[in-house]
Amino acid sequence: MKRFFAWLRALFGRTMDKLEDPEIMLDQARRDMQTALVANREKAVQAITQKNKLQAMLDEQSKKSAQYEQQAAVALKGGNRDLARNFLREKATTDATIETLKSTLAQAVETVEGVKVAIKRQEEEVRRKTAEALALKAQWKQSQIQTSITKALEGLTFENEYEGSFAAARERIQEKQAEASARQEMFGGSIQGKMMMMEDQAMDVAAEEELKKLEEKLGMATAPPATNSTSTTDVESELDALEKRLQQGQ
Repeated sequence: MKRFFAWLRALFGRTMDKLEDPEIMLDQARRDMQTALVANREKAVQAITQKNKLQAMLDEQSKKSAQYEQQAAVALKGGNRDLARNFLREKATTDATIETLKSTLAQAVETVEGVKVAIKRQEEEVRRKTAEALALKAQWKQSQIQTSITKALEGLTFENEYEGSFAAARERIQEKQAEASARQEMFGGSIQGKMMMMEDQAMDVAAEEELKKLEEKLGMATAPPATNSTSTTDVESELDALEKRLQQGQ
């Protein structure tokens, strides 16, 4: 039930929003003005019709009055004064009606002319209001477009809110580059050290050879130390020589 009432409130609110929509309000106002103008034109037509009827009655009564006068003249010429008198009485009654009709017709003409002026003014007002309604609807459309643009741009930001992420990434990359540079430097130093050691060893060998040559040249060369095999051979020779001497002494 609560959901049903909530739905009714939402539907009513949506309906009221539509009813209060300026574009709908302007269209309704324009229709109301045009309806009123049509109704007033119809009333004006009826008033003009009645005025025309009065004019027709006045014309008819004027013709009767003239006819009665002619008939009275004919009767008077014929020597019938009583008949002429009757025609004149009819003419007098008709003339009285004519005067009433003239007064009524004058009022009707004045009313109709006023209605015509009012209708023209209303037509001009309707045209002006219609143009104004079109301008207001255009302004309403523009405001809706501006609102839509503003809503669309609400999520945009041109602030440097991502600088922290870029700075952290930049610092990390610089750190890795420095580490890679250090490792490369150490690797290069290690290779260079090995090459220098090899060069030193080669120089030591060359220097040792030069030193031996210099010692031989100066007579300072020393015999190489005897090996175990050589020592054994000398001992055997001395032993043989000793045996020979002992044999000769016997």
